[in-house]
Amino acid sequence: MCGRFTQHYTWQQVNEFLSVLGAPLNLRPRYNIAPTTEIHVVRLDGEGRRELVRMRWGLVPGWWSKGLKEVPATFNARAETVAEKPMFRSAFKQRRCIIPASGFYEWTGEKGSKVPHLFSAADGSPVLAFAGLWDRWRDNATGDEVLSATIIVSGASDWMTPYHDRMPVLLVPELFDAWLKGETGPEVLRPAAEGALREWVVSDRVNRTGQGDDDPTMVEAA
Repeated sequence: MCGRFTQHYTWQQVNEFLSVLGAPLNLRPRYNIAPTTEIHVVRLDGEGRRELVRMRWGLVPGWWSKGLKEVPATFNARAETVAEKPMFRSAFKQRRCIIPASGFYEWTGEKGSKVPHLFSAADGSPVLAFAGLWDRWRDNATGDEVLSATIIVSGASDWMTPYHDRMPVLLVPELFDAWLKGETGPEVLRPAAEGALREWVVSDRVNRTGQGDDDPTMVEAA
């Protein structure tokens, strides 16, 4: 799965890759993003243009009737079932998004001695494009509106298998428009090309949720 990732690109870099609208933003780099925290998400606005917005990582469907704290773990959606599962199927039909990422973490080894690995674009690109879904939910108790998103994960490629049996779905630029407009089906949600990623071991400080999010040394080779 994908339970931790990074977003440490500049506005220019994310705009060059994803062609988002709006005035340049001063984007705070993040190196240890955990579920339920705020992330950058690219979606289409009401006029069909790409915009970069902030959302909760962990999708809350619009029909959810309980409280925010009672939402199950929805930071990932499985590619094999995303079109049918009640938590995701409405968003799959109507609210696609792209989640820009600089890299993501996975762990190998036994419990208690797990080794964290960071994965990023093999060609050194500062931005990967994760396939995602978003939704809008209103808290009945407070009236607050919450925008939220999930990362879609597929089975692992052969290259990824030694590290984990799942991986985020990486969209190539040729699919950006069709994905965001809902013109593609689950057939595009497949493992990344074998040469798409590179990997290195990082400090086990990344194991601690809520720590190191502003520390660029988190992504350095251990």
